[in-house]
Amino acid sequence: MSTLPTSAGNPATSGAKTPVVVEASPAQYLTFQLGGEMFAVGILNIKEIIEYGTVTEIPMVPPFIRGVINLRGAVVPVIDLASRFGGKRSEISRRTCIVIIELSENDERQDVGVVVDAVSEVLEIPATEIEPPPSFGARIRADFIRGMGKVNGKFVIILEVAKVLSVDEIASLSQLATDSIPDSLAGAAAQG
Repeated sequence: MSTLPTSAGNPATSGAKTPVVVEASPAQYLTFQLGGEMFAVGILNIKEIIEYGTVTEIPMVPPFIRGVINLRGAVVPVIDLASRFGGKRSEISRRTCIVIIELSENDERQDVGVVVDAVSEVLEIPATEIEPPPSFGARIRADFIRGMGKVNGKFVIILEVAKVLSVDEIASLSQLATDSIPDSLAGAAAQG
């Protein structure tokens, strides 16, 4: 049985850095394909996975907002992750799914759907197998990446869903999209 030193003055630990406490138990992640890359989201954020169906488009929103769906009487916005990451909109195929993610912000819960090319599987990734996000070279914003999970010798990009699906940021981008439309076009759109 080994014991950890309890005193900072212990000669065996003086000058040594205090180890970072990391959750040792593996966490579960839903993995999915998007544009040929593997991504993951913590399973605790996932509410459900549904088949891609009828999405009602909304005018004057950023291109990464596909629209809204009716999910058992609730209006749920649908985000195209490929477009949100700065790429082109996802091509819809028979494997395309909408992953419903539950966000919590200021004691409020909001469901948001994200379009993914295909759902893969639920994996357990130990904290020891998760590297910090790269500071450069990723095809998506660094603040969107929670970490890089190592699975079978390959990296899985673990998303920071609170940043990717930030309701405040999406709302401000929607406002920018509306503000950038010339008044003459906005008037015609409102009439037409």
